[in-house]
Amino acid sequence: MDARDFIKIGMSGERMLVVPPERTVGHFVPGMPMVYATPMMILEMEMASGDAIRGALQPGWVTVGTEVDIRHLAAALVGATVRTTAKVIAVERRVIRFGVEAFEGTRKLGEGRHARGLINVESFNKRLAGTSGQAQ
Repeated sequence: MDARDFIKIGMSGERMLVVPPERTVGHFVPGMPMVYATPMMILEMEMASGDAIRGALQPGWVTVGTEVDIRHLAAALVGATVRTTAKVIAVERRVIRFGVEAFEGTRKLGEGRHARGLINVESFNKRLAGTSGQAQ
């Protein structure tokens, strides 16, 4: 399957999150500030990217994250409302590339690039089952 047939540059997604204590660096690392953790911001960027194209995928096909290149620019406290956006910037045969950003109001919290690979779930699961228990 070729993503260029149905994924178009400019497709976009957006997510909103009120930062809970469980998404802060202090939740994961005792003694650290209770601010929005970088891996949690990246998670929202990945999810916004998936949301941007999910409706265009054929049944049995999904995308999985394959690359992240993100800068975390500013902190956000517990209770902050964070808006995360993703926009398709390039489409290859099986790779979709996104520009991603996160904001608290108009203040930019993060920015970067993310790529997702197009996979057939059934084929992917069969391939994984064949490697189960083998040394990697």
